[in-house]
Amino acid sequence: MPAVTTSFDTIRTEISGFAIRDIVSQFGTPCYVYDMSKIEERVKDLAAFDVVRYAQKACSNIAILDRLRRLGVVVDAVSAGEVKRALAAGFDLKQDPHCIVYTADVFDQEALALVKEHSLHVNCGSPDMIEQIGRAMPGANVTLRINPGFGHGHSQKTNTGGPQSKHGIWHEDVVECLRKADLHNVIVTGLHMHIGSGTDLEHLSQVCNALENIALQVGRTLTTISAGGGLPVPYRQGQTYVDLEQYYSLWDATRKRLEKAFGHSLSLEIEPGRYLVAESGFLIAEIRAVKQMGENTFYLLDAGFNDLARPILYGAYHPISISHRSGRAPSEQIDVVVGGPLCESGDIFTQEEGGFVAKRKLPVASVGDHLILEVAGAYGFVMASNYNGRFRVPELLIENGKLHCIRARETFEDLIRGESIPPAS
Repeated sequence: MPAVTTSFDTIRTEISGFAIRDIVSQFGTPCYVYDMSKIEERVKDLAAFDVVRYAQKACSNIAILDRLRRLGVVVDAVSAGEVKRALAAGFDLKQDPHCIVYTADVFDQEALALVKEHSLHVNCGSPDMIEQIGRAMPGANVTLRINPGFGHGHSQKTNTGGPQSKHGIWHEDVVECLRKADLHNVIVTGLHMHIGSGTDLEHLSQVCNALENIALQVGRTLTTISAGGGLPVPYRQGQTYVDLEQYYSLWDATRKRLEKAFGHSLSLEIEPGRYLVAESGFLIAEIRAVKQMGENTFYLLDAGFNDLARPILYGAYHPISISHRSGRAPSEQIDVVVGGPLCESGDIFTQEEGGFVAKRKLPVASVGDHLILEVAGAYGFVMASNYNGRFRVPELLIENGKLHCIRARETFEDLIRGESIPPAS
């Protein structure tokens, strides 16, 4: 399992053996870089679980999906587009009918058509989905995603349980959902419970108990239980990982009690997203301006919240390092605010939840030096946009001593593809 804590440096000259200056010389800035060795480590951490199902919304490049597939990981898809991404990455439903599971709170028309076309297993997050899949695929097996009435998260926006969350089937509605399943010839074979990000052992015991109680209501048709996701990774100095041995033990004990009650074995899944990819990712940007605004010193980058939205969305903290062009590492550090180029006051990487600007102690740097936003592999590029007419940046993968471009930088043609000017009247 991973080390208990992690530490971050404020000076960085390379990523997995590749000099920052060489990466930038070849691919420019901003750019995302992923270290495949870190993803491999995190997959190995979860080997005790019967199934590791990657929540691909965290980082959905088909090269990453392909490599995870080769490591024996299966995927979760939350849209028709993600289903098609998984298929493009080589996931074979004929070889493993459960290698792609559709998880959502609704079916749109395209997603339901794809589910029917490929006979995809569905993780239903709303009672209405039971009726809809029963009409489309009579006799289908489904999983129910249950909202146990409580949640957890480092931000309210990452809390996916409780009455303020839109996610899942309310725990008091399970019996009615089972009646609906019977009425529409649908069999409930799985239970899934995910209450948000930053799972800790105190909350986990509550989740396990809640799932066990629901499972006993569902009964012997169950063949799979899912621990959901939310495993934390350290973003700040001194933050810790969850003790994975205890984490697994709690879920395994729940599974064993249910197996005894039902008289048959159950598969235990886990559904990580961030945990597998966050620490692999780096967003490299160039400092394009250093300026004083009253008492605040600003480092302004060529990357903005269109490239990494977590700080503006959640007040999320990312470790930051500096790479000096000269190779010299000045010992002096100063308090700085780090911002981007967008025409938005909220385009600040060092902010707290609620939009409050914060300072970070970083090495003295100059225009032309590089700033690296670290632990950026999850919910980074996947949330990128073309806001302010910005091109989405390249994605690079370091694997076995080689640097691969797995997504090219967008061009103006990409920016306006699909747009047209109608004839003037």
